[in-house]
Amino acid sequence: MTANVSDALVQQVMEACPKFCEALTNEEVATFLKFTNIIETEPDKIIADIGEVGDEFYLVLEGRIRLVNEEGSKEMDVGRIEAGCLAGEMSFFDRQPRSIRLRSGKKNGVKLLAISHPMYKRLCVEHSYISVNLLEFVVMSLDKLIRNSSKDMATLYKHVAGVGYR
Repeated sequence: MTANVSDALVQQVMEACPKFCEALTNEEVATFLKFTNIIETEPDKIIADIGEVGDEFYLVLEGRIRLVNEEGSKEMDVGRIEAGCLAGEMSFFDRQPRSIRLRSGKKNGVKLLAISHPMYKRLCVEHSYISVNLLEFVVMSLDKLIRNSSKDMATLYKHVAGVGYR
């Protein structure tokens, strides 16, 4: 095991995120963890806000992140991100302002691994195999988002236009 990273944390990451870790050894997961920061929040705390450009993205280890849209002075939940999934990767990679607020769950906080730009770049140079696995995981995450959004839009269209509309 790599120094300064506990076996328990490595195991937690491997259990929470099997898609990312399936091709990595325990030592490679421990190496990856050295490039991250652990963030633990209280319930209902803002993790990333609308309009910010993402300096980091997150792997959810425990709890859930609520995706919140702001309508005037009111907030409306529009989705959630469960343990084992990524959050904030769109703004991190496209450098565009966030269009949604990320909040921890209302009843429980959340435990995240945060990956910053400098650490991501170092990971890419120093451990390309790990960074390729991470990037593939990001692509799968974005693909899932697009597919789910497309499905939701098709369902909404059917409800608005009516079944059999041509």
